[in-house]
Amino acid sequence: MGNEQDALNLVNEQVEYKWVGTRPIRPDGADKVTGRATFGADIDLPGMLTGVVIRSPHAHARIISIDTSAAAALPGVLGIVTGADLPELPNEIAAGGEAPINFRSVSENAIARRKALYDGHAVAAVAATSVEIAHEAAALIKVNYEVLPHVINVLDAMAEDAPVLHDDLITKGLEPAPTKASNIAGKVEFAMGDIEKGFAESDVIIERSYTTEAVHQGYIEPHAVVASVAADGMVNIWCSSQGQFMVREFCAKLLGMDIGRIRVTPAEIGGGFGGKTTVYLEPLAVVLAQKSGRPVRMVMTRGEVMRATGPTSGTHVHVKLGAKRDGTFVAGEMVLKYQAGAYPGSPAFLGGMTGFSCYELPNAKAVCWDVVSNRPKCAAYRAPGAPMASFGVESAIDELAQTLGMDPLELRLKNAAKEGTATIYGPKFLKIGYLETLLAAKAHPHWSAPLGPNQGRGIASGFWFNVGGPSSASVHVNEDGSVSVVTGNPDIGGSRASMAIMAAEVLGMDLSKVKPLIGDTGQIAYSFLTGGSRVTFATGMAVCDAAKDVVRQLRTRAAKMWKVTPEDVEWRDGSAFCTKVEEGKERAPLTLAAIAHGAARTGGPISGNVSINAAGAGPGFGTHICDVEVDPETGATRVIRYTAIQDVGRAIHPSYVEGQLQGGAVQGIGWALNEEYVYDANGRLQNTGFLDYRMPVASDLPMIDTVLVEVPNPGHPYGVRGVGEVPIVPPLAAVANAVSHAVGLRLTSLPISPPKLLAAIDGAKAAG
Repeated sequence: MGNEQDALNLVNEQVEYKWVGTRPIRPDGADKVTGRATFGADIDLPGMLTGVVIRSPHAHARIISIDTSAAAALPGVLGIVTGADLPELPNEIAAGGEAPINFRSVSENAIARRKALYDGHAVAAVAATSVEIAHEAAALIKVNYEVLPHVINVLDAMAEDAPVLHDDLITKGLEPAPTKASNIAGKVEFAMGDIEKGFAESDVIIERSYTTEAVHQGYIEPHAVVASVAADGMVNIWCSSQGQFMVREFCAKLLGMDIGRIRVTPAEIGGGFGGKTTVYLEPLAVVLAQKSGRPVRMVMTRGEVMRATGPTSGTHVHVKLGAKRDGTFVAGEMVLKYQAGAYPGSPAFLGGMTGFSCYELPNAKAVCWDVVSNRPKCAAYRAPGAPMASFGVESAIDELAQTLGMDPLELRLKNAAKEGTATIYGPKFLKIGYLETLLAAKAHPHWSAPLGPNQGRGIASGFWFNVGGPSSASVHVNEDGSVSVVTGNPDIGGSRASMAIMAAEVLGMDLSKVKPLIGDTGQIAYSFLTGGSRVTFATGMAVCDAAKDVVRQLRTRAAKMWKVTPEDVEWRDGSAFCTKVEEGKERAPLTLAAIAHGAARTGGPISGNVSINAAGAGPGFGTHICDVEVDPETGATRVIRYTAIQDVGRAIHPSYVEGQLQGGAVQGIGWALNEEYVYDANGRLQNTGFLDYRMPVASDLPMIDTVLVEVPNPGHPYGVRGVGEVPIVPPLAAVANAVSHAVGLRLTSLPISPPKLLAAIDGAKAAG
C-alpha cells in the first residue's frame, strides 16, 4: 500500500497564491438571482415566429406519408419542415461530445425519415405567428404510420427474435463479421494479463449480475433555440448548449452548409450535465427560418425533454472478481450491455475503460456491447458509462469484503491504484490521488460514527479520465488597466470565475478588475465543448498562456518606456520593476494601468490570444461514504449522512468544486433510489414530468459533506484536475452497499425504490 504518512503529507502540501484557492462572489451570480441573465428562451427578435415539433406517438413505426397541406393553408403558418427538407447523410463518424458520433444518426434523430424509432421522435415541425396557431397547425399535420413491433430493454433487444430497428445495422467488432442485421451495434474488448490464469489462482470469487435503468440528466432549463437567416444567407443561432462550436459544426453538417455561414451565440445555460452536447431543435429552427424569412424560436416542453432527448443508458452488467484470502485482487472480468437508444453510440466502452481503474488488477477483461432499442438516443451524463460499471465492480468488492471478513475500506486500500499502476485501456497512471481519498475517508469521523437500528453504511470509489482538447482564450488589456478574458466555452459549473482567478494570478492584479466573457463563434477561435471535465483544465491552460503572453508584452512595453531591454524588467504584483541599476536613475515601478494608458505610444493595444490542444489532463478519483435508514414496513430509504471525498488536483474556486461534488452525489443518489424511465406495453413513456420522474430535492437529503484532497496535476500550471464527472461515479454503489448492510440483503438492481426493496425484504422473510 505504501507509506500512509507520506500520502497524508502530500495531501497537506500547499502553495500560497493570491487568488487561486479563494472564494470570490461568482461573476454571473447577481444577474442569475435577479432574473436578468439571458437564457435560450429569453431571446426575442422582431417578427419572431414560434416553432413547434410534431412527434411520433409510437415506439416503432414506418412513416407511410406526411400530409402538411391543411397546416400550410392555415393563416399565420409560414414554414413547415419534414425529414425530406434535410439532406440524406452517409455514415460519418466524428468527434462529438464525450464519445464519437455519427452525423447520419444525429440528423435522423433530429427528424425522422423512413421510420419513427421511439415515442417522441420528431417527424415534422411548423413555424407560425403565434403559439396557438403553431399548435393548431401541428394538429392538422397528418402522419400515416405502419406500427411495428418494438423492443425497450437491452437484453430483449439482443435476443435472436427481437424486432430489428435498422435493416443495415451489422454488428462491428465480431470475427467473423456477421451478415445479418441485428440490434447489436458493436462489441469492444479491453484486456490485460491472463484472465483464466488469474481466476485459477484466486481463492475467493464473487460473480454477480447488476442492472440499472435509463435516467435523465434532469437539467431545469429545457432545450431552447432562436435562429434567424439574413438576406445574404448568413445564419445566426442563439441557444442553450454545452458548446457553440459544436452547434455550428453539427448544423453545418446536417444542413449541408459552410461552417463560415453560421454564427452561434451561447445563451446562459440552465444545466446540461452532458445532455446538451448534441443538437435537437437547432437544425429544424434554421430550416424554418430559411423557409419563412423570419426568426424562429423553439422551446421544448418538459414532456418533450423527457421523451425525445438523451437519457443515459439502462444497463446489464456482469462482474466476476477473484482475490487471494488476504484480499489481494487477482482477476476481474466485466460484461457490459448498454442501451444506446434508437441509434448506436452507448458509452459501454467507457464503462469498460473505467470500471476497474481504481485498482491494481494484474488480470482483467471487459467486454462491452452497444445495443439499440426503441428509446430516445442516449446522450452523455456526467462520466458517461462509468457509474453503471462502477456500481457492479464496487458492489462486488463490498460483497468480497464481507466474504473475506475484511473492512471494505481496508480492502480498497490494499488494492488501490497508484502512480505506475497499469490501466486496462493502456497507459500507466502518473501522479494520482486515489490512495489519498481512501486515507481521508479512513480519517473522517463519518467512517467511525455509530449506526442505529435499520441503518447501514456503504463506501464506494470511482474514476474518470478527464480530458483536454482544443481550447482558445484571449486576454485583452483595456485602456484603464482592467482586463477582459474571453473564452469559447459555455459556463456550466463556474468556469468564468476560474478563468478570472487564473488570469488575475498570472497577471498579479486585483481580481475585481478582471472581467470574464464567453465569446460567440465569431469572437473567439475554436474551442471544444464544455464536457469531459475539461474546461478549467484545458481552457484554463489557454487563459494562463494568454495571460503570460500579456505579461511578456507588458515587460516589453515597460522596457520601451524606460529605454532598457525586456530582460531588465521584472513583473510582479501587477507592476513592472526595472532590475537595471544605473547611477542617478531611480525608476519607479510602472503599474499595469500606467502601461496600458501609454500603450498607443509603445506599439498599440495589448492583447494575448492563444489556441492550444491541451494535453496532460490528470485523472480524477473519488471515494464516497453513505449512511441510510430503511423503513422495513414500507421499503422507503432515507439517506441520513453522506460524505464525498475527491482528489481535485487544486481547487481554483473551492466553493464551486464543493458544489460539483455535492451535485454529483445528489444525482447519483437519485439514480440509485428513485429515478427510472417507465414505459407501458406500447413503448410509450409514462413519467414525462418531474412529478412522476422522481428526482431528489433538498428536503430529501442531508447536507452533503465534502473533503477536497489536493494532489496537484503536474500537467497544469496550477495543478488542476477536472472535477465535474467523478462525483457521480461512486454514489450508485455507495447507496446500494449501504442499503444492503441496512437490510442484510444484497441489492443488485437499481433503482432501489420502496416497492422493489419491500418485495426483497418480504421475499427474504418468506424464504426464512
